[in-house]
Amino acid sequence: MPVYNAPIRDMKFLMHEMLDASQLQQYERFSEVDKDLMDAILEESGKFAQEVLTPLNVVGDHEGCTRNDDGSVSVPTGFPEAFKTMAENGWTSLGHDPEYGGQGLPGIVGIAAGEMQSSANMAFAMYPGLTNGAIKAISIGGSDEQKQTYLPKMITCEWTGTMNLTEPHCGTDLGLLKTKAVPNGDGSYKISGQKIFISAGEHGMSDNIIHLVLARAEGAPEGVKGISLFIVPKFKLDAEGNPGEKNGVSCGSIEHKMGIHGNSTCVMNYDDAEGYMIGEENKGLRVMFVMMNRARLDVGMQGLSQSEVAYQNAVAYATERLQGRSLTGPKNEKGPADPLIVHPDVRRMLLETKAFNEGARALVFWSTLHEDLELVHPDEAFREKCDDYMGLLTPVIKGYITDKAVHTTVDCQQIFGGHGYVEEWGMSQFVRDTRIAAIYEGANGIQALDLVGRKLARKGGRALMSLSKEIDGFLAENGDNENIAEFITGLKEAKDQLNEGTMWLMQNGMGNPDNAGAGSVDYMHMMGLTMLSYMWAMMAVTAQKAIDEGTDDDFYANKLITGRYFVSRMLPMVGAHLAKLKTGAEPLMALDAAAF
Repeated sequence: MPVYNAPIRDMKFLMHEMLDASQLQQYERFSEVDKDLMDAILEESGKFAQEVLTPLNVVGDHEGCTRNDDGSVSVPTGFPEAFKTMAENGWTSLGHDPEYGGQGLPGIVGIAAGEMQSSANMAFAMYPGLTNGAIKAISIGGSDEQKQTYLPKMITCEWTGTMNLTEPHCGTDLGLLKTKAVPNGDGSYKISGQKIFISAGEHGMSDNIIHLVLARAEGAPEGVKGISLFIVPKFKLDAEGNPGEKNGVSCGSIEHKMGIHGNSTCVMNYDDAEGYMIGEENKGLRVMFVMMNRARLDVGMQGLSQSEVAYQNAVAYATERLQGRSLTGPKNEKGPADPLIVHPDVRRMLLETKAFNEGARALVFWSTLHEDLELVHPDEAFREKCDDYMGLLTPVIKGYITDKAVHTTVDCQQIFGGHGYVEEWGMSQFVRDTRIAAIYEGANGIQALDLVGRKLARKGGRALMSLSKEIDGFLAENGDNENIAEFITGLKEAKDQLNEGTMWLMQNGMGNPDNAGAGSVDYMHMMGLTMLSYMWAMMAVTAQKAIDEGTDDDFYANKLITGRYFVSRMLPMVGAHLAKLKTGAEPLMALDAAAF
């Protein structure tokens, strides 16, 4: 059975040494959150992930979810008990507003706990994960009454939440949406239509399920300008606010999926279900996109989480499995063969994954810290910068990290050879579970188009200019540090190439939008690699400082070795992506559609 060990040492390095997350304690909102509290949460979260969730991962994959004749859904063995333990121990309420029963902890603590839970059992972690997104949407767009009614029970996961966008005929193009909402005359609406791919749509582990449903109110304009957002509970609430009569919403079937079998991905039928509008009529997408942006950051984290657990199991196998002899002579002279880890190509796959995982984790934590600082920092200009960074980098974190995670989990499976292809070793589950992360919450091609078509130009390109200025300052401050010279040189070259790609898109994308579309994925990967280069340069500064101060902890030397692999073997891909981007649309559009 696959194993998982929470990477707490690396998380502490990022939180306390590179990012100094304890700086948050100076602000009233986080005044009680010191280093000791953060460490205690990391340790306990790691135990919960390892001891409770990891053993259920294979169970969930093998058993899946079942729709019963009465429309209820049975989840895998052990899931209900684990869900109850999770809720009772407060793991669902870490970062939520204390006004509604949350613990009010920084998001960087929550994202660390989320990574551990997702590595241990991605399908299980999606149940509270979708609820977090629904909480965010109601917090942003809901009325005071809606917040008081729903948030306390959702934060404790007594009630869970979903998001309902996709219909059989429309996914990304929500303007085609057909689900309708007819006013009842008392402030409520009758919601009718069908939604597909609804994660955690029905499961029975909570007392109620609060569905957030996009629908078109009667008489609304066609297209995306006529979409509203509605709260549609599984059970209507009685006069005391408790679940009562069954609403007109049901699970029609369970989707048969490639992975995440332990999560009940449902076809949901709405038959005159009672719903309540969130926010303004025809403005539902504004609120839903807040929820989706939060979810996209979490999906980027999911990609990292699966890459991490796949890596850990691949390392264990490569260390123990004896196959062949080292090209430079036997390393295990008393044995019949050498372990796989002596072979350069096996090391290539492992180091590629390790360097990616540590760089991606740094980027996710760095971004989440900016999200925390946006909430509490007194300087309005700084808060604007944080918001700019989150807007610019959300499609990169979702798109680049999950694209790369699909690649690294396959590499980790490859190390097992034929054993990686059979279910006994569990590696195929990591590959299958990771694959959805590049698809849902907006397929990665859409993330790239969003980056190039909207986020770059947002507010006159202020986000990228601000980020570029910050990197320039970092380069100037650390340019004389000869011990990490390759990190500084690599970051500067990557940043220059990213700027060149940006200029090419500006000069060639407006006249022919297909040029922007053709280069968008390459540009997203260029930005992803450049941001990981920035993270690795910051980690190198931090590690080298510890070494200069006389540490005897090998962690820091190994951090630099891993980072140098990234700079020498992975970062040059920025140039390859730039070369492809600059070919424009012509190679892609030249072939007539009939010739495919």
